[in-house]
Amino acid sequence: MDPLRVVAVSAGLGTPSSTRLLADRLAAATREHLTEGGRPAEVTVVELRDLATDIAGAMVTGFPGARLRPAIEAVTGADGLIAVTPIFSASYSGLFKSFFDVIDNTALAGRPVLIAATGGTARHSLALEHALRPLFTYLRAITVPTAVYAAPEDWSSGGDGTGDLAARIGRAAGELAALMGDRPSGPPPEGAVVPFAEQLAALRPE
Repeated sequence: MDPLRVVAVSAGLGTPSSTRLLADRLAAATREHLTEGGRPAEVTVVELRDLATDIAGAMVTGFPGARLRPAIEAVTGADGLIAVTPIFSASYSGLFKSFFDVIDNTALAGRPVLIAATGGTARHSLALEHALRPLFTYLRAITVPTAVYAAPEDWSSGGDGTGDLAARIGRAAGELAALMGDRPSGPPPEGAVVPFAEQLAALRPE
């Protein structure tokens, strides 16, 4: 059985980065859920900070360069995607948005996606619902019901694997793993239509 491909996109700007830390925690939890369900999985992390110049170049020219192309191929070829951004001015970062702008807007159709974010205050958690979820809805991806936001206080009280943040990570990762396990391998047949009731069932929490 081929391993399922979990790809985490981190738009963190610092080193070290709480955004990258959250992406790593979510990817590890998703892989654990899949392994427990008898599905081998491999994890790839795409660090957008290292590709910022290449992303800007692709925005201007319309063509991804040699360094950016493997990242795009990893994301569009993933069985499950984890997308994590820092929140600036109550929305996702420009680097995060620019990366998804250079990807074909049909490439993520039907893809299970877990959205997550970090920020300096818990007030920014609303950006997950009014910015990130609409973005991936536009891209026709299937976002899992639980979105994960981590403020500074979450790392000091639960970032060590206990507490509310760990519980949210586990719940969201379980939802992503469930969608990945139900998703047929390979692209859908040309012209195939997923029944609306089936799409709703995929989004329904257990």
